[in-house]
Amino acid sequence: MMTVLPTATARKESQGSSQPRSRAEKAPDTTHISPIAGLVATLFYTAGIIGAILMDNARVAEWIIGVFVTVVFLLGFYFLLAIKVAQQWEKAVVLRLGRFRGLRGPGLFWIIPIIDSTPVWIDHRVMVTPFNAEKTLTKDTVPVDVDAVLFWVIWDAEKAALEVADYRAAISWAAQTALREVIGQMNLADILVGRARMDADLQKIIDDRTTPWGISVQSVEIRDVIIPQGLEDAMSQQAQAERERQSRVILGEAEMQVANSFAEASKAYASNPTALHLRAMNMLFEGLKEKGALVIVPSSAVDTMNLGGLSGVVALAQQKTKTE
Repeated sequence: MMTVLPTATARKESQGSSQPRSRAEKAPDTTHISPIAGLVATLFYTAGIIGAILMDNARVAEWIIGVFVTVVFLLGFYFLLAIKVAQQWEKAVVLRLGRFRGLRGPGLFWIIPIIDSTPVWIDHRVMVTPFNAEKTLTKDTVPVDVDAVLFWVIWDAEKAALEVADYRAAISWAAQTALREVIGQMNLADILVGRARMDADLQKIIDDRTTPWGISVQSVEIRDVIIPQGLEDAMSQQAQAERERQSRVILGEAEMQVANSFAEASKAYASNPTALHLRAMNMLFEGLKEKGALVIVPSSAVDTMNLGGLSGVVALAQQKTKTE
């Protein structure tokens, strides 16, 4: 089955959505200030301010007040950066002085500010990446646009964080190149009717490329196959011609069956003139029953089957019915 996008604007929007996003557009929040850390830091800041006011009213030395406020604010800042909370579907990659320390989460965990960092937070849910191939030649040199959707999941957060710089962009480009490779190996007819095979081939190729990154491809689904308008019109005309040919073949077969039936009937009537006579009279009677019906019969049939008398009887019966 072939699907064509309704407008050029819709096609551009679909193509634009399948391109990998820039790093600035999808830069994750590596700080991950949790509400718990914010609450603890706020309590420390409030305590520092209130303590400074009380100490000033008690005429405590200013340097002592300054040291107290500084210590309290540093503690608040420490807890603000040290307390982390990972969601149920997240894993945080912890680096200590640039070296991989381990994975943390889900739930509450601590790090040492400045020494430790969490530059990457890995989402373990199933991710969806749309991608496409534009003006790609098939094996029979037909340019097609193909839109597809990739479903993938990270099974090794360490590899996804350390083996590839940007795994989202990498998997998107890997999917696009694999799609172009598969299209170049298939004829247009195979692409239009063999989407299941195409999906399976794409899944295998992309999965082989992403396995070293700790990413597993669950499925690939082809959404749309767009062919040139001229070729689409030619295929439509071909389909119409094929349907017309089939209808003519069916009509010819029906004529043959009718002819065979008449041939069989003629054999039965040839050996039984009385049956032929009765059949002819029945057909004439059925025709004369219709109001305003005009029946034309050969003159020889009128004499041989006494149709003149029969017609008169029928006409007399009809006239009597009208007078009553």
